[in-house]
Amino acid sequence: MIDVRHISLNRGEITAAPRPAPGTVHGYDASGIVSQAAADGSGPAVGTRVVAFGAGAWAQRMAVDADSVAEVPAEVDLADAAALPMAGVTALRALRAAPILGRRVLITGAAGGVGRFAVQLAALGGAHVIASVGSAARGKGLAELGAHEVVIGLEGVDRPVDLILDNVGGSQLVAAWALLAPGGNIQNIGWASDEPAVFAPYSLFSLGASKSINSFGDATRFGEDLSTLLRYVADGRLRPEVGWRGPWERIADAAQELLDRRIPGKAVLDVSPLRGERPAENG
Repeated sequence: MIDVRHISLNRGEITAAPRPAPGTVHGYDASGIVSQAAADGSGPAVGTRVVAFGAGAWAQRMAVDADSVAEVPAEVDLADAAALPMAGVTALRALRAAPILGRRVLITGAAGGVGRFAVQLAALGGAHVIASVGSAARGKGLAELGAHEVVIGLEGVDRPVDLILDNVGGSQLVAAWALLAPGGNIQNIGWASDEPAVFAPYSLFSLGASKSINSFGDATRFGEDLSTLLRYVADGRLRPEVGWRGPWERIADAAQELLDRRIPGKAVLDVSPLRGERPAENG
């Protein structure tokens, strides 16, 4: 059991919020303090600063599987840690789809939460990183995060790429397929477009090594990968990009900013402690 101090929002959570039954506690990303350890002795002890991934995160207290929790190093602020789970682990796991050292990696929707983590992690892995965004304003800061090229849509991408992390879908996914080198892979990890992806007859056929598109939805056992990301943050090799932060009473404002694509990176909200709890130090 965790006393939640910070939560982060993902755009997909906002768009999907009307679907569950009334009374459902939404959200998956949280950081806070362990108030009750796992009964079997696994997981961190009471009082440990942690980040967690699990259903029902938008609350003052949440229960989560012990294998989806990681201890937050003293050097890392709890608010920054809250930005990591869904977006950071998605980027990390998608980049493991293929060797990236010396390869060309295209990241679409690179200005968002997943995209900004993916740009940094791909650069750390030795890839030539091409960050695709919707406008020049959305591309601000991506070169500093490690992008070798920042493009609007797919304009200017004139050589094949080996791996694509696609956060956009729609017609841009179709166009991205045409840029994929033989043997390349697309990880379809998001769908910001309102359009379907319509492939012309025979357009999926190509000579040479097989190309592939994979869906992505592994939401289990986050703990180990969260620990990896936290080590990168503590070492200064990975920077959580928090573009909006405020009290959780302003969740409607943050949600609208995400829907309108006015937030670069992540939105993080500070959660009011339950009555009688002491606020955590360092976030």
